[in-house]
Amino acid sequence: MARKSALVVDDSKSARVILSRMLEKYDIEVDMAESAEQAIEYLNTNRPDAIFMDHLMPGMDGLQAVQAIKSNPQTATIPIMMYTSQEGELYVGQARALGAMGVLPKQVRPVDVSKVLYELHLLPDRRDMAEPALLPVELDGSGKVAPAGAAAGHAGGKPAGPDWGRRVEATVKEQAADVRRFIVASLDSFAARIVNDVREASPLVAPERPPPIVAQRQPVWLWLTSLLAVVSIAAACAVLWALTREDLTKTRAELAALRSTNAELQRSSQELGSTLKDLTAALAASTATLSAATPANGAMAPRVEPVPYGEIPFDRSRLEVLREFLSKLQAQGFRGAVKITSAAGLFCLSGNSTDGYVPAAAALPVIKCDLVGNPFDESLTAQQRQSVDFANLVASIRQRTSGAISVVIETAGSSRPAAAYPQRIESLTAGEWNRAAAFNNRVEFAADPAASP
Repeated sequence: MARKSALVVDDSKSARVILSRMLEKYDIEVDMAESAEQAIEYLNTNRPDAIFMDHLMPGMDGLQAVQAIKSNPQTATIPIMMYTSQEGELYVGQARALGAMGVLPKQVRPVDVSKVLYELHLLPDRRDMAEPALLPVELDGSGKVAPAGAAAGHAGGKPAGPDWGRRVEATVKEQAADVRRFIVASLDSFAARIVNDVREASPLVAPERPPPIVAQRQPVWLWLTSLLAVVSIAAACAVLWALTREDLTKTRAELAALRSTNAELQRSSQELGSTLKDLTAALAASTATLSAATPANGAMAPRVEPVPYGEIPFDRSRLEVLREFLSKLQAQGFRGAVKITSAAGLFCLSGNSTDGYVPAAAALPVIKCDLVGNPFDESLTAQQRQSVDFANLVASIRQRTSGAISVVIETAGSSRPAAAYPQRIESLTAGEWNRAAAFNNRVEFAADPAASP
């Protein structure tokens, strides 16, 4: 069966490598492209079985690339799966409307990859993957060993799950079956030879021939030969069993390492949850302070929404806040401008400019950070800072209110932090520093009746 192939399109080298390694574990041949334009050029001469497409890329973005590929009759039948940090029913619906089959998140798990590969038909049906571990053997007419019931084919069954214990058990059973077939075939072959030799030497079978002079010694040599053969087979079995035990030990060691890694990931998740809890409390305090400063004329108090590192400012929860903010202003008969300002926090990051940066581990000292800043926010253009839904909402508010409400979008960068950063001392950790950075990485919504259009 020919190997399946896939094309991974992403401007991040680390994201391409991570997904490629996951796919190669399923024996899938992977090609990579760092832009939508390069992917379309690749499709002029190649036909992969599936395409994994990022959304935010320089030049043509992922949705535009999907539309271009599906518009070409020669490439329209290639299934496309969006591979992006974008999520939500609105985005999934938009991607599917353009021709994509679904969305695979960047924080991908092996079980997600397996499920997507079955949907894309890059893996065989589970019913064809299971085979019986032990098969009886028999001798054909020429004396060769053949598996019984070979003409009947393999029986269908359910596939083994991704559990390591079941994989180890399947491996041991397979090797045990090979050992058994080898022993049975060897013993049957030697037994047939001994029977033939005994029949030729026995006077009951051929009484017309006089027995040779060495007839009395021949059975002794035959039995010695058989004994040596049995000993050799037993030694071979012992060697195979030792190898099997060694493989089993290695597999158990790998499983223990995986469990240790899983425990470390759980600890990191708990630390992240604690940081998020502190951030939520800080935001709640800030919201309470802003609520206390509500103007006496009944206008709405400003709103502040955090922006996690790596997300575009004007999207996701900020979109819902803006929609609610505008609806309440319109219901109050407000006339004026709504100012939306994005500010960037300076994070303690690990990584490099080639593979990208991520927030450093909470326990890492700040003095060991690879970079303190916000390269993701700095790399965004004005158009890339907002999603399509956000831009549509901003564009429609003036028409819906007959010009009574207008929206002004500003970018403050890192020049106006809402919370002071801690002093950089040797004992300061990245977790403590990034709490302030996460608070400063925000979007502010304010209504300004004085700026009436």
